[in-house]
Parts: sequence; C-alpha cells; structure tokens
Amino acid sequence: MLSVADAVTRAISLCQPVTASEDLDLFSAAGRVVAAGIRSPCALPRFDHSAMDGFAVRAASFTGNGPWTFRIAARVAAGDHTVGRDFESAEAVEIFTGAMIPADFDTVIIGEKCSRHDRQFTTAYRPRPGENIRRAGEDVDHDALLFKAGTVLTPHKIALLAAAGLSRISVVRKIRLGFITTGSELKEPGEPLGAGQIYNSNRYLLASMLAHPWLEVHDLGSIPDTIESTTELIHGASMHHDIVVTSGGLSKGGEDHVRDALTRCGGSLGVLDVAMRPGKPVSFGTLGSALFIGLPGNPMAAAVTLDKIALPAIRAVAGIEHRDPVWMMAISDFALRKKEGRTEFVPVRVQGRDASRTPVVAMLGRGSSGSLSPMAHADGVAILPPELVTIERGMPLRFEPFAM
Repeated sequence: MLSVADAVTRAISLCQPVTASEDLDLFSAAGRVVAAGIRSPCALPRFDHSAMDGFAVRAASFTGNGPWTFRIAARVAAGDHTVGRDFESAEAVEIFTGAMIPADFDTVIIGEKCSRHDRQFTTAYRPRPGENIRRAGEDVDHDALLFKAGTVLTPHKIALLAAAGLSRISVVRKIRLGFITTGSELKEPGEPLGAGQIYNSNRYLLASMLAHPWLEVHDLGSIPDTIESTTELIHGASMHHDIVVTSGGLSKGGEDHVRDALTRCGGSLGVLDVAMRPGKPVSFGTLGSALFIGLPGNPMAAAVTLDKIALPAIRAVAGIEHRDPVWMMAISDFALRKKEGRTEFVPVRVQGRDASRTPVVAMLGRGSSGSLSPMAHADGVAILPPELVTIERGMPLRFEPFAM
C-alpha cells in the first residue's frame, strides 16, 4: 500500500492541467485561477503621499532648539493637484491622508503634535525625514509580478489587481467535474426508506466539498450496484468532464463494480489502496483524457480521502500549485492504540488550552469510517503518523483545523 504522501504525489502525476482560458471582468474573477502571470502596469503607490493628516514640512527647517512655528501657506487633500510654487523655509502645507506630497517637502508632522492658531502652528516635535510619507513604489514596483499562473484569486488579491488599474483578467476556464454516488441501498432524503436502505449523505457531502468557483460541478446522480449501469455512467461521464468522481463500490466484494467498470471503459488505475484509516480503498486513474477518482462509500472515509488526496489532484487539473495542509501542534486529551504502518485521521474537538496556550484536543467517536457525527462536530482532525502505535494523554499531536 502507498503512504498518504506518495498517494498524493502519484495522483497529481496522473493529472493533465487544463490550459484553456477565458477573460473575465474583475468583479467576476473572485475564486478563479490565474491563467498567465500578471504584472503590474504601474508602481504602487503611484506617487509619494501622506500617511496621516497633518502638515508637510522640510526637516531642514527644524534648526536650533524648538519649539518651531510655521505659517500654513497652502492646503492639499487627497485627489488635489499639489501646489506648484516655491515655499519659504518657515512655511508648511496642510495635508490630509492620501494627498500627494508637494515638491521639496520631505516629511509630514501629524496634527496631534502641533498647536494651531489660525494660519500658523507651533510644535516642539522634530520630525525625521520621510516620516509619515508613503513612497511611490514601496508596495509594488512597476512591472513587478503580481501573481503567477495557478494563483487562486482571493478578495485581497482582487483588491491589489484593482489598485493596479486592471479591469479584466485571464483565468483558467472552469474545470468540469462530474460525480456519481453508487449503492443499491441509497435513497434521497425525504423519500420513504425500505428495509436495508439508507439516505444518500455522500451526494450532499461531495456537492458541498466541491463547491469552488473554479469548478463546474455536475451531479450525475446515484446508480445501483450493477456492472452495466456503473460502466455506462462512468463512460458517459468521461466523455464530457475533465474529472470523474465516484463514491462507493471500490472494495472487492461481489457488489463492488467501480474498478471493473473502469477497466471495461478502457481506463487504468495508478493509485490503489493507501495505508490510511479511514479511506484505504481510495483509487485514482485515467479514463481517456479525464482524471478518475474513486472515493470510498463510507461517509467519513469519503470526506477524509476527498480532502487529503482527491482535492490536491483536482487542484492540479486546474493548474493550482500544491501546498501542504496548514497545521498546528496540539496536545492529546485521549488515549488510543493503532496499527503501525498506516496514517490515521481522527476527528477531534478543541477542549481548551494548556499553560503554553497549545490547543488540547479530544477524540470524537469510536473511529468508524461510516460515522458522520464525529466529523460534523469536530474542529478538525489529528494526524497520527504511521510509525506511531500508542497515543497517550498529554502527547503532542499534529492538528489540522477545518476551514471555516
């Protein structure tokens, strides 16, 4: 069996990144993937401007010992043209936040450090050259690379593009993903249940976890456990999607047909069985030009494998750079024994913090891959590495919080 890290690497190696792009206006680009590197058409800030309300002065005017008195010779606000004349050394310009620094002035003294009397002010504070001035280009140089291809455009990135004056962006077209849930026992919520039937929670789990602006997700429905229906739907899905995801039917029982159906369709598997719990039977392969992802049918196993292995591969199809999960150190508030050689993902809730402010986490549930309640009430998962066998209370653990 593959380690989790090797499974991720191999799954990503099976991906063919989509290169087709489209141009979008900036208002429509949030959450989309940058298709080609974006360079800034200007410096940011565009000009030297005041960071505070106050008075533009020249540091050289502060000679001898204070206090010093200046005459307010002009006034400039954000958006105003600077005053185009020469000033005497004892003259200052009243200035407001964001206003362009007048020529020959090199510092701004904030109003709180001054005592104003009509058209003049007095101060005992000697400012440093450059104080309270934001220099042109100190944030972004002209022609600097703002974002490389594969960057997901978050709100803060959108704001930077707008500040640079960019109104349209080239983004990767949406990745077309179709998902299928399998199982003769499955019924939709609200429908009456017969003997031995259950509601199809995985359909809603996948739809929710795959709700990203850069994905065009198609719910292809649920199918019974027959080789004919499974083969037909998987083959049809591969003709119209970049990625096909199935849930259930991966084991080697008499009613598990997904792997055989993939073979009948001419597909191949590059990842089979991962040394993890839950989620061991997760599978990855190719079917024509489509990436195939087979998730386990048990809900907790489906959630863990989708998050830890499938989503990195799905992002790779969109050209998004792989990044390791964000994690923190936590302290175990539970005891557990596990098998050596496999990575386990345990749903946990933060119970508090120890004296060093490190989160203390308690295990939820009994470790069943078919349980939904532990994941639904967890704050995240504790990652138990393959070499670890015994977990004791007070032991440090790796904790990956869920994204809110």
